[in-house]
Amino acid sequence: MNISFLSVFLLALVFSFQLINPFVSCQQFKADGSVLELNESNFDSAISAFDFILVDFYAPWCGHCKRLSPELDAAAPVLAGLDQPIVIAKINADKFRRLASKYEIDGFPTLKLFMHGTPLEYTGPRKADLLVRFLKKFVAPDVSLLESDVAIRNFVETAGTHFPIYIGFGLNESIISEFAIKYKKKAWFSVAKGFSEEAMVTYDFDKVPALVSFHPSYNERSIFYGPFEDKFLEDFIKQKFLPLSMPINYETLRLLKDEERKIVLTIVEDETDEKSLKLIKLLKAAASANRDLVFGYVGFKQWEDFTDTFDVTKKTKLPKMIVWDRDEEYASVQKVWMRRIRGPK
Repeated sequence: MNISFLSVFLLALVFSFQLINPFVSCQQFKADGSVLELNESNFDSAISAFDFILVDFYAPWCGHCKRLSPELDAAAPVLAGLDQPIVIAKINADKFRRLASKYEIDGFPTLKLFMHGTPLEYTGPRKADLLVRFLKKFVAPDVSLLESDVAIRNFVETAGTHFPIYIGFGLNESIISEFAIKYKKKAWFSVAKGFSEEAMVTYDFDKVPALVSFHPSYNERSIFYGPFEDKFLEDFIKQKFLPLSMPINYETLRLLKDEERKIVLTIVEDETDEKSLKLIKLLKAAASANRDLVFGYVGFKQWEDFTDTFDVTKKTKLPKMIVWDRDEEYASVQKVWMRRIRGPK
């Protein structure tokens, strides 16, 4: 009788504690396809309850937030249905400012993907279908094994255009698995176990083993035939995260956040005019011979506020080339360097 009474007493105690603190159990949160509304009292519990959770830090008065909300509602059930579910949640960061400050929220909406509790700033598209495709990267296998040409095509289609893609042809999975894990947040990695001569023509390699790198957004492709020792392989992988010459805008600046190389930045009048497009092609040629630097360009017309940082005004003679360390320090490149890139008139 005493044992029975003790058991009942303990069960009652546990039940009463859960009534006081309803978030003590992960069962409070379910990946049922709905967008969770969080607050300061349950935020940490929600983050710890799921391996992957995308949080929208919003403000009720923000027009961009209002436009994003239905996109998140549409994406949530699709992401919840993945083999490795991704949950979407939102929190009023204008009201819960302590949390907003903790996660350095300085604009609305801000999206952060929490992977096993660690936050990563979301820099991808915000339309539901593209958002889903972008986020699938983070729950995909570290290295996808492709058994046929069809599997290769499906992999590339699934990967989309926002990340660089690496496909090892005739390459042992173990050779790239270490770097696939290390750089999972930056690129797609795969190994083709079965492929035809047609695939060799499509991806422009003529022998194996070969590691093909390409970034669909920039229509650039590179082939690495080795040596496949760690240093050489990792250097190749890291250098191909970025295109030879990249446009500088809000999204690409985020990609440069962890970049250690200095940036050779060319400021042009209008990055879409014919004269600038010819110069950009020349920058790519220069970049291919100088992989220790990142080459970028920005148009005064496209981003006047940013170019003002480098003392560029309507009276400045463009193009202007600078070497920039992504902080406040930069140095103008001598005119002779520009002439070498542009060539004779």
